[in-house]
Amino acid sequence: MLIDMKQIYALLTLIFTATFVISPFLTAPFSGFQADQLPIPQVDPPIQPAGYAFAIWGLIYGWLAVSAVYGIVKRAEDTAWDFARKPLILSLAVGTTWLSVANASAVWATVLIFVMAITAIIALLRAPATDLWWFAVSVGIYAGWLTAASFVSLGSTAAGYGILTDAMGWAYIGITGALVVTGIVMMRRAAAPYGLTVIWALVGIIVGNGLTTWTVSALAGIGIVILLGLIAATRASGRSVPS
Repeated sequence: MLIDMKQIYALLTLIFTATFVISPFLTAPFSGFQADQLPIPQVDPPIQPAGYAFAIWGLIYGWLAVSAVYGIVKRAEDTAWDFARKPLILSLAVGTTWLSVANASAVWATVLIFVMAITAIIALLRAPATDLWWFAVSVGIYAGWLTAASFVSLGSTAAGYGILTDAMGWAYIGITGALVVTGIVMMRRAAAPYGLTVIWALVGIIVGNGLTTWTVSALAGIGIVILLGLIAATRASGRSVPS
């Protein structure tokens, strides 16, 4: 009897989704890099969204779990799903270890979250044109948050090592970098949930900074306007997934 690799990948998606969702319960809580993890401690760095924004992980975990179950029950042998599953499996496998790594090393956490983001974006770009709510939307939200989070991690870590500039400078660099990546991805795949999730992170940055560091808030606000315009343009073209 021949083994259908599509079914194997569907099962692996379910397994690594489960390990990814369970991992927060098996590791110490993570609320940002600790003072002893960086030569220059980063306490509430300006690039970091307000704490409430991280509640989106509940939506991400839940929707990815529903998608994985639906995928193995209804789309285990679907070629389009199979094409997108492979990079998603890698992202989830790396993500399973991320919290424990982040509690130990800011540098490796930054490297790994970029791996997670890149592979999640590839999965989004490969997402099937059908079953949008079952795959593309869930992966889009996941990839959108990772896009923002990867630059938050980069900005915090680089500022913590005094590379090039200070925390304010890295806030500008990180926000700009996240906007550039988001724009490139949305020009390739008009995914409104992906863009809206990055906007969610930008709103969190504005809330976290307020008028105290108004230039960071202003840049995040400009980014929100740009992304809303891009989402509107892609929806008008009829290429966007549901939001």
